[in-house]
This record gives sequence, structure tokens and C-alpha cells, in this order.
Amino acid sequence: MESSVLEWLGVEIIGVMSPVSICMFLVVLLVYSLSSPSTTATTIATAANLVYAENPSDTAAQKLEGAVLNAVVFIVFIALATFLLVLLYYYNCTAFLLHYTRFSTFFVLAAMGGSILLSLLERFSVPLDAVTSFLLLFNFAVVGVLSVFAGGGLPILLRQCYTVCLGIIVAAWFTKLPEWTTWTVLVALALYDLVAVLAPGGPLKLLVELESSRNEELPALVYEARPTVNTRNHAAAVGFIVAGVSDSETSRIELQVVSRVNSNNNNNLSSNNDNGENGINDEWERSPLVGGMRFGEVVVDEGMSPLVEMSGVGENEEEGEGVRRKIGERGIKLGLGDFVFYSVLVGRAAMYDLMTVYACYLAIISGLGCTLILLSMCRKALPALPISIALGVLFYFLTRLLMEPFIVGTATNLMMF
Repeated sequence: MESSVLEWLGVEIIGVMSPVSICMFLVVLLVYSLSSPSTTATTIATAANLVYAENPSDTAAQKLEGAVLNAVVFIVFIALATFLLVLLYYYNCTAFLLHYTRFSTFFVLAAMGGSILLSLLERFSVPLDAVTSFLLLFNFAVVGVLSVFAGGGLPILLRQCYTVCLGIIVAAWFTKLPEWTTWTVLVALALYDLVAVLAPGGPLKLLVELESSRNEELPALVYEARPTVNTRNHAAAVGFIVAGVSDSETSRIELQVVSRVNSNNNNNLSSNNDNGENGINDEWERSPLVGGMRFGEVVVDEGMSPLVEMSGVGENEEEGEGVRRKIGERGIKLGLGDFVFYSVLVGRAAMYDLMTVYACYLAIISGLGCTLILLSMCRKALPALPISIALGVLFYFLTRLLMEPFIVGTATNLMMF
């Protein structure tokens, strides 16, 4: 029976939203596990709070002014780092970028992850000697680096799990920022992401253009939601454009083609599958994310083609079958920065009340869905943070200032509504 396009699209969206939900849920658990009424909240010194150290005795105006200064400095730092990344990539320093990303991954898993592990051991009074802890952390970090950057040979599930772990660890550290600084930085990052992706000359826009012109992928920390459906037994193609993502510090969404095919004529093509696949050149693996794609004898311009291309994209289905298999292995990619800042928002909401956690979670998931819908309509690169962060911040303050007093007041007075 032929599957509908909505079913395929739903599978892809769930493949992105599920790891995001797991990351946010585990960050909330970490926040609740490491916080207790008897302990005072500790803040960390990062680029996000270099200028102003928030003090509970400060007035609201002082906190707002200091938080804005911290956000400006942090955004400037991120922008400089991103432009430096563009320059290094422009001058073909790909090997340096790859080694730096590997080192950053090892540092996050070993050092930052080790600090969180130590806090959990102290919180729950778990006895563990230093030698065992070192061996566990070292093996955990090494396997993580290998699974994220090894490419083939390792299960994709292992890579996905380690990518989610990286997002959890970084997000757990960012939740230690002061409250006013956290909210201001999140709003500033959403605005910066909007400018960096859509504005002419934006750093992330330049990265997309360089990556497409060179037919190679930029070394970055991304989550790959690869298709789980076996495309070997399908014939007619259903192609649609979905989201792929960017670097580890900030996020962008770029266009990528995912090929899905139905299972009507698999018996007629079973004898030609191997011949069609062997005839595919390795250049398809290195093809640009945005460009023309040839199916059989027909060239489909992705900028002008409809969102959903139904069956019949060429008369030579045997030749196009191998192409579709290779393209179908790519799936959706979501940047690690999206995982981090979505989880930071929910983690900060968890420090206040569970009601705000539920509201922020629903807002973020709704914003992510709206981003994918807008991507299908605009058919060009779109930032992933602005809609989700805007809805999350809005729902947090509406819940905290309006909904919670109403719910608590009605429950206290035993009123029904």
C-alpha cells in the first residue's frame, strides 16, 4: 500500500523532535538533581558574563543593564569566532578545523562531563575512586570522539547518542549562568541567528555558500536523523526539502534533499538494482546541498521545483534508483547549537516551576515545527532559533506572571474552572 507524503514528512519531523525532547528532558532532570534548597546556586565564568556579575541585591535596572552588556559581549565573541571560521574554511584550513572540533568534543566530554559526573556522585553520595573515574571518563570521551567523527563503521545510533550527550553537557553548564543574563543571551542569540543566516554577508550565509560551491561538508557537530526506511525495495520517488544544519556554536538551517520512494514496482526493478547502484559516481556523495539533481534523464532544479515531487521524475527509473538510495541516506541534520539553547531555556524554566517547563517545552516544539513549515514554503536557508526561542521566552513569562497566579489562586480557594 502506498504511503502518503504526510506520513513520510511526519517520520522525518519526529526524527528531529524526539532527540530534542530527550535532550531537554535530561537537562531538566540534571537541574533538579543538582539543585537543592540547602545549597546555593553557583555561577560560572564564561564569555556570557565577563562584564557584569549579577548580584541578588542589585536593582532590576542594574540587572537588566548588566545582562544586556553581557549579551552584547557574548554576541560579539560569537560573531568574531564565526567570521574566523569562515576565513579558515575559505583558505582551505579544513584539517585544522576538523582537529579543533575533535579536541573540543574531547574536552566537553572529558572535562565538562567529568565535572557534572563529580557533582552527581557528591549529590547522591556514590563511592567511586579517582582511578576508576579517570578510566571511565577517558574511555567515554575517546569513544565519543570516534563515534562522532569516524564516519562509517560505527552504528548511527551511537553517534546520535553522543551528539545528544554533548548537547546535554553544554546546556547543563549554561544553566549555571545568572537568570537575567540567561534570558538576555537567549534573546540576543535568536536575533543574531536571524541576521547571520538571512542578511547579505552574514557569516552563516557565507558558510552555506562556500560549502555549496566546494561540494564538501564543513566539519561541524550536527545531529543526523537518517531515514530508517529501507529504500532498496522502492521505485517511484517522493522527494522533499527538509532542514540541515550548521556549526557547533550557533545554528542555521540549510536546504538538503531527502529522497523517499514508495514500494509499488519493486519486483520489476529487483533485477536492475545492483546495476543501477554500481553506475553511480562517487560525486553524488559530495554533491552540494543546494543545486541541480538529476533523476534519470530529467534535471530537477531544487530552487524552482515543488516541495513534493511525486512519482514519475524520469523514464529511466533503473538509473535513478541508485541515486535515490544514496541521497536517501542523508536525512535531516540539526545543529548542536539548537539542542543546547533549547535545553538551556527549559533548564532555566525548571529552576522556577514545572508549569513553566511544560509551557516552554510546548512552545519550543511548536516553534521547531513552524520553522520546518516555513522552510518548506520559502525553500531557502532559515535560522532554527528565532521562532522557538521567541515562543519559549514569551510562554515562560506569560506562565510565570499570569497562568501560575491564576492556577494557584483557584486551587487554593478550591475553585473549579
